[in-house]
Amino acid sequence: MLKKVEHGLIASCQALEDEPLHSSFIMAKMALAAMQGGAVGIRANSKQDIQAIKKEVSLPVVGIVKRDYPDSDVFITATKKEVDELIESGCEMIAMDATLRERPNGEKVADLVSYVKTNHPHVQLMADISTLEDALEAERLGFDCVSTTLYGYTSETSGNKLYDNDFEFVKIILDNINIPVIAEGNVVTPEMAKRVLSLGVYSVVVGGAISRPQQITSRFVEAIKGE
Repeated sequence: MLKKVEHGLIASCQALEDEPLHSSFIMAKMALAAMQGGAVGIRANSKQDIQAIKKEVSLPVVGIVKRDYPDSDVFITATKKEVDELIESGCEMIAMDATLRERPNGEKVADLVSYVKTNHPHVQLMADISTLEDALEAERLGFDCVSTTLYGYTSETSGNKLYDNDFEFVKIILDNINIPVIAEGNVVTPEMAKRVLSLGVYSVVVGGAISRPQQITSRFVEAIKGE
């Protein structure tokens, strides 16, 4: 999959249960619109959405399953259960939380990586990270790429924005990691996407700015009120 998304835009087409567009049918149409707009890949949540999307578009899919567990803060593809669902979905790449936090049921990210590499070697793995330490460990474990997805969303990085200081965190990761680096998180304008790609990231994931109209509307409203 990586070769197909190099230097391009991956559109994250997701809507959670409490959001207006929550529907596999709608997400499939959102993915079609993204493809028609020039996206080279899709990131999607849940087996059902991915299967619907793959019937609609020919683009490669980065699959995740978001599920809350009472004994862990990890919720993006947290256990083997979610990995198996994604294998069944037919997605080309699985993204999972690769932070150093404790996972549900005491499972280990190293075991999940080994499981996929051994049993499903055709499926690539993306490490969603929040710190340089996460990224270094993900590279050591054999992930195919790292994504800055969780920067700003963990206790260690809470409140940080990916674009802070001209994408300083992205630059740190690029300077220390040899596998492809994907930029994801708070990339909300075409100018931001172009800038972060110019720094040397492999590709960029844009989500809410494309697929969450409530967030898009809110930005317009806030700008109007600000004036």
